Amino acid sequence: MRKKILAIAVAFLSFTTLHAQNSDTIHRKHVIRQSILPLSLIAAGSIISGSTFEKNLQTNLRNAVGNDYVFHIDDYLQYAPIAELYIADIAGAKSKNHWFDQTKYLLISNILTASITHGLKFITAKTRPNGGVHSFPSGHTTFAFTNATVVYNEFIDSSPVLAYSGYLFSTTTGVFRMVNNRHWLSDVMVGAGIGILVTNLVYYFEPLKNFNPFKKTKNVVVIPTIDYNNYGIYLSYRF
Repeated sequence: MRKKILAIAVAFLSFTTLHAQNSDTIHRKHVIRQSILPLSLIAAGSIISGSTFEKNLQTNLRNAVGNDYVFHIDDYLQYAPIAELYIADIAGAKSKNHWFDQTKYLLISNILTASITHGLKFITAKTRPNGGVHSFPSGHTTFAFTNATVVYNEFIDSSPVLAYSGYLFSTTTGVFRMVNNRHWLSDVMVGAGIGILVTNLVYYFEPLKNFNPFKKTKNVVVIPTIDYNNYGIYLSYRF
């Protein structure tokens, strides 16, 4: 399985790099460059999955923090980039897209990454460090990096600090999945790679680009609110 995932990642990178060399489209070359890091994470994570190195690293990490240590901050930090996105909108920060398009790409990206992640979980059936099931890749990490990459794409041209800040929360989420003994390093690396890669591709292809019934209502912001027990909508109007 690791060899198959690695082969797919290398083949995709080789094809897209060659394609970019024969194209004059700057946008296309940019997305190819953006794909190098996530594909590298997916490839490296696939290589070390189940390795002695990975097992020893997890053992040493748990010994360092204490085998009974649990701190569920990762359950909440994964949502931080979403909060950043809409708080910035309410505050009037300049973004690449209208808030409805942001929400559209956020939902599409999360649907795609969640489908890939959960599909791999059942295909690989990898055991978690704590003995649980469906370890590979990390769903929390995939979700967090998907959200962070949406923030990156929306604000990289207008506010680089805000754009990169989402990755601070997503990286911390991944680290604490390991600290809490829920995931191995490879699970986190591949989850991060999937989140970044798929979201960048969504922003490249811009599905449903022309669908925006709220485009002329710039003062209205509708924000989906999600937690473990509740779902809702937050409505904001700026006078």
